[in-house]
Amino acid sequence: MLLGLALGETLGTAGGELPGHGPLRAGVCTQLACFTVEGSIRALVRGKHKGICHAPSVLWHAYCRWAAIQGIERHRMERRWGGHGSAWPDGWLAQVPVLAERRGSAPATVAALSRIEHGTQGRPTTSSSGWHALGRTLPTAALGVLNSGSSMSTDAREVAALTHGSAEAQSATAYAVAVLRHCLGEGRIGDSLQTGMSDVRSGEGAADGGEYSRLNAALQAAADQPADPTRLAVLAPDLTATSALLGGLYVATSFPDRTQVATAMRFAALSPAGSSVACVTGALLGATHGVEALPVDLMSRHELAWVLDTLARDLDAEVTHSPGGSEYVEGWDPQWSNRYPGW
Repeated sequence: MLLGLALGETLGTAGGELPGHGPLRAGVCTQLACFTVEGSIRALVRGKHKGICHAPSVLWHAYCRWAAIQGIERHRMERRWGGHGSAWPDGWLAQVPVLAERRGSAPATVAALSRIEHGTQGRPTTSSSGWHALGRTLPTAALGVLNSGSSMSTDAREVAALTHGSAEAQSATAYAVAVLRHCLGEGRIGDSLQTGMSDVRSGEGAADGGEYSRLNAALQAAADQPADPTRLAVLAPDLTATSALLGGLYVATSFPDRTQVATAMRFAALSPAGSSVACVTGALLGATHGVEALPVDLMSRHELAWVLDTLARDLDAEVTHSPGGSEYVEGWDPQWSNRYPGW
C-alpha cells in the first residue's frame, strides 16, 4: 500500500513520464504519509505505556515534526513541543534528509500547521477540501488490519480534520480508508471496494451527502466504460479529496489484474488530477496485489522506498511483537523508545 501510494504520486506528478535513470523524487503527500505511519507507531507505543492515547493528537505532533524539518514555523514549533528532556524533533524519521526537502505544495496543510494547534470537525482551522487530507491519512488503513482493537480506521475523519475542514474531504477520507482496509485484508479489488463502502455507509445513513451514490456511480462507470480518459476527467476534474477517491476507484476497477498495476498508475497520471488519482490508485492496487505487483525497475529507484519499507515493517512489529514493551512488560529492543518515543 505504502509503496504503491508513493510511486503513484511520483508518476502522477510527472504526468506518467519518468526519466529512464536516476532516483525518482517523492511527492509532498508521500512525505506526510511517512509521518502518518511514524505517528501511528508512536501512538501505539504511548497507548501501551500510558494506557490511554488520543491517536489523532499524536499524528498532529508527527505533522509538526515534518513542518519543523521543512522550516515551517520552526521556532514556534520548538517552543510548542520542546522542553521534554531531549532534542526536538525526536525520533529517527526526522533525521531523514529527503523529508526535509521541498517536494511540492501543500497550502492547506501548511496553513493549518502554522496555527500550531490542530483543527477538529467542530472547530476547523481551514475550509479546504484538498486531496492531501485523504492521501496522508490512507496509511491508517493498515491499523484496521494489523490491530483489530484500533479505532484509527474509523477515526479517519478526525485525522483529516486536523488540517482540512471540508466535510466532503473528511467523508471521502473515511471511505478511502475503509476500502483500503479491505483491500489489505482480502486482496480482491471489486469485493473490497463494495465492502469498504458499505461499512462507512452503514455507519452514516444518509449523512454522507451523497458520497456513497457517487462512489457507486464511479464503479458502474468502470464496468460500463473502463479506462476511458474522458470519463476519468469527468469523475476527477480537480485536486479535491472527492476527485482523488472517485478517480482512484474508477482506475483501480478498470485495471483489476495484478499485471496491470504500472499501466493503471500511468493511465491515472494523465487525468486532470493526475498526482492525486495516481496516488490513490497506487495505494489501492498495491494493497490488493502486494509488493510483487509493483514495477521493480521503478520502485527500486524511488528515494523513499527504503524509508517506507522500514516504516511498514516497524508498524507490523509494534502491533505483533511490541519491541518497546508496555507499562508492565519490559521491551526487547532497547532502541525502540528512541526511534519511536510515545508522544
